Amino acid sequence: MIPREVIQKIRRVQIRTSHKVDEMLAGTWHSAFKGRGIEFEEVRPYQVGDDVRTIDWNVTARSGEPYVKLFREERELSVMLLIDLSGSQSFGTNQQTKREVVTEVGATLAMSAIKNNDKVGLTLFTDHIEKSVPARKGSRHVLRLIREMLYCEPMGTGTDIRQALEHLNRISNRKCVLFLISDFQDENYESTLKVARRQHDIVPVVISDQRESTMPNVGLIRLQDAESGEIITLDTASRSNREAYARLYRERSEARDAMFRRLRLEPLHIETGGDIVEPLRRYFHKRESRT
Repeated sequence: MIPREVIQKIRRVQIRTSHKVDEMLAGTWHSAFKGRGIEFEEVRPYQVGDDVRTIDWNVTARSGEPYVKLFREERELSVMLLIDLSGSQSFGTNQQTKREVVTEVGATLAMSAIKNNDKVGLTLFTDHIEKSVPARKGSRHVLRLIREMLYCEPMGTGTDIRQALEHLNRISNRKCVLFLISDFQDENYESTLKVARRQHDIVPVVISDQRESTMPNVGLIRLQDAESGEIITLDTASRSNREAYARLYRERSEARDAMFRRLRLEPLHIETGGDIVEPLRRYFHKRESRT
């Protein structure tokens, strides 16, 4: 049995994200993300102006008159959430941790899919696969996804995006819209992302915190890497140390975004402590206009 307080928290997240979806979508979800393609519907006699490439030569040969194939767009989407639960997600200095933001974004996207009668699945990963839930429809299903995002206790602490993408490629043989939600503190996954890009519509969602880019002057401090466990002592009063810290973050961010550009992926950036609705709305409208 699920404890009552757990159920209440899941319901609160469901209600909060449902309001965000109503505020955010405004008809942009399906116009921003195309369905899986087109499927055959019927044949009819050729009419002036029809594209000759749609002529059904088998029916035309049997009937002695030209017939064309009609197709309809298959609007149903399959949405997959690939969510990073590594140790670095516990970091946060602006009212919430990165994991809390990851959960809020994931729940909002799952609710968006369900409200539009799409299927949505979930894979939680660290340096190995923590949990995988197949794509389904329905309100009960989205409640399960929210529960997993809230209460999964990961066994690993590192980040292995390459392994997570390989897992997705094994379990999903049809095109899906993939939201890869992470702080992307990992390396050597570009080739695997390139392979997945050929099959799926991938949206990298980059979660960050303002203190990852700027180090405050607070004197001598001890820092622990949440993924490796390594501990260092740093003098933040040193201007050169603060500048080196900012430069390292900037170089890693620029390298990551350059990789996205090479793969023709458009990332969505969300910071802790901020509103997630406006970045999502802007992203959807941008995709809608481009489509």
